[in-house]
Amino acid sequence: MKQRFDAIVVGAGPAGCTCGYSLAKAGLETLIVERGKFAGAKNMWGGAFYGPTLFQLFPRFWEEAPIERYIHRHRFSLLTQDSSLSAEFTTKKFGEPPYNGFSVLRAKFDHWFASKAEQAGAIIATGLQAEDLLWDRNTVAGIKAGGDELPASVVIACDGVNSDLTDKAGLRGKLLPRDIKQGVKEVIQIPRHLLEQRFNLSGEEGIAWEFIGSFTRGIPGGAFIYTNKESLSVGIVAQLSALCEKKIGANDLLENFKQHPSVAALLAGGNLVEYSAHLIPTSGKAMIPTLYSDGFLVAGDAASFVLATGLTLEGANFAIASGTAAAEAVIRAKQKRDFSRKSLSCYPELLKQSFVLKDLKTFKKASLFLENSRIYSQYPELACDLANKIFTNDGKPKKKIWKLLKNSMKDRVAFSEILRDLIQIKRAL
Repeated sequence: MKQRFDAIVVGAGPAGCTCGYSLAKAGLETLIVERGKFAGAKNMWGGAFYGPTLFQLFPRFWEEAPIERYIHRHRFSLLTQDSSLSAEFTTKKFGEPPYNGFSVLRAKFDHWFASKAEQAGAIIATGLQAEDLLWDRNTVAGIKAGGDELPASVVIACDGVNSDLTDKAGLRGKLLPRDIKQGVKEVIQIPRHLLEQRFNLSGEEGIAWEFIGSFTRGIPGGAFIYTNKESLSVGIVAQLSALCEKKIGANDLLENFKQHPSVAALLAGGNLVEYSAHLIPTSGKAMIPTLYSDGFLVAGDAASFVLATGLTLEGANFAIASGTAAAEAVIRAKQKRDFSRKSLSCYPELLKQSFVLKDLKTFKKASLFLENSRIYSQYPELACDLANKIFTNDGKPKKKIWKLLKNSMKDRVAFSEILRDLIQIKRAL
């Protein structure tokens, strides 16, 4: 007779590992199914992790987790074809445990995370694709995987933005390209001493650097560089619908970004050691599916729990928080021996108590604002042109900044458009 699990978690990313770890720690018979050869083999993110969610699971995690660098500085840059304008923030607090943010490499980090779930008692089956759901009338009763049937009292889908199981459970409509961004990333190996010299780092300090500008050719999106110990995570995210409409590949935009004079100098002499691509749900609250049904829950990217504000792109902390909430809902259901929709309905209430649904509600208009093409073309050009006028000394009498700004605005953007955009920023952010 086949073993019946209390819970099957599909996907060994941050959401799945968190959920599996929490369930196993509470004594539930838990199986984590991962289609990759190992946890982290098929997982991708930019490389930065923010917030206290991991600390709440593993106090002093930094002493054992394979962290690359803690994020000591945040920098934001506007790029035109041949110039850049940057702003930077740093504080001593970011360099103190439990750390506000840190960079990681998924193959190492997810493998460690999965091992913690395994130590807690979860069974991890890698190289196994969850192909379909098992049903008992209208109730999910397990999964079909590898030509076998694996029964369970509840299934938690943590299988990413293209969650087949969420579709099969009938909890989500068709994903629209407008709601998705494609991310492509390269890991570029650079000797540690050169990396620290170029980015002005010492010890375990790291930088998270975000970019917007001409390299996206007007397509909504941006680029990033995160420093690792001896490599850089360099990538771009761009709206999928705009890429399709303009028939441009995200990788072409990444090459544009890498060739910018301000970026090329940072990457010079580096060796490409990894390439990956990933779809990211970025429309926030508007695209969240139904989160539960009889014997079924959805968490992480599968639930579209990603916050994109233009200044930050957060997903890992939302994944861990939702994995924790999903596990708590299942633990409560186990105590009642009832895994029905009604019993699992506490799940969204648990999410409301955390930052997950609150933040997505607060910034629910951000995704619409980020479709404004002026953000990626006129405004970087305006800012860089104004900076050029301010800092150029040509021996002529200087003008006041307001007059310089009016000259820079000419033929680029109308004052009325700026006012409208400022109002949108207020509403969105």
